[in-house]
Amino acid sequence: MLNKENFILTDLDAHRIRKLPLETMLAHKIDYAIVVPVGHISSNIVTMHSRVIYLDGKTGIRREVELVYPKEANSDTGKISVLAPIGSALLGLSVGQATDWVFPSGEVRSLRVERILFQPPYSHLAKAS
Repeated sequence: MLNKENFILTDLDAHRIRKLPLETMLAHKIDYAIVVPVGHISSNIVTMHSRVIYLDGKTGIRREVELVYPKEANSDTGKISVLAPIGSALLGLSVGQATDWVFPSGEVRSLRVERILFQPPYSHLAKAS
């Protein structure tokens, strides 16, 4: 289940994520995302390696996480894989935006990005590409 909302990805993130073994919902999300050049991403969008605070609408719990690639994931330090349900759901959202996401159990949860604490600087990568 994907909301009919805009998800925004950098071309670099989209390219790297497509190389991963994607489950259907994340693959669908990437296929329908708005992809922008890496140097033009807004600072209010969740990209790879962003550190964000999100609200789980079902539990009311706020959590701080960093969105990472699978090999970098470490739940003890709040590093959540983009292949995990929460990571897949948060990718490409903007501050204040929410999405409904189906978890492996079949449960649908609504996640909303409350704040981006850090987004990696991409401007230097745009010059290199």
